[in-house]
Amino acid sequence: MSIRRREFLAGTLAAPFLVSLGPPFALASAGRMVIYKDPLCGCCESWAAAMRAAGFAVEIHNETDMTAIKRRFAVPADMEACHTAMLDGYLIEGHVPLEAIRQLMAGRPDIAGLAVPGMPAGSLGMGDDPQASYDVYALSKTAGAMPTVFYSVRPAG
Repeated sequence: MSIRRREFLAGTLAAPFLVSLGPPFALASAGRMVIYKDPLCGCCESWAAAMRAAGFAVEIHNETDMTAIKRRFAVPADMEACHTAMLDGYLIEGHVPLEAIRQLMAGRPDIAGLAVPGMPAGSLGMGDDPQASYDVYALSKTAGAMPTVFYSVRPAG
């Protein structure tokens, strides 16, 4: 296999940018993220764009029946949000911040996934406000188990 000059230069120029993205678990090598969303939802598009910018390989499925998607992935009714994603076997429901996803991928806990119920103002995709305050819940693999707080987003300072 030989490398062409253009590929070499592109790789050389991209390397400092890739290093600046942070730990390798936040890059596309962490796995493919499949996002299910309503085709008309702009906040879902913003969240997906943030995941792409962080280096995840994102595949979007526009769905007109999100209720069926929630049932398919067994999202608890009180944890539902506007979009549902799968990442390396984990359910990611709603506007889960990048920091919580990085923590999930670094620790690989024995949970079903993470959820940010509803659409909290200021969450990633909903304005990404540094003054936002909400919780990210860990979803148990055990049916009927109560979600627990996995990560908290609070204003800095």
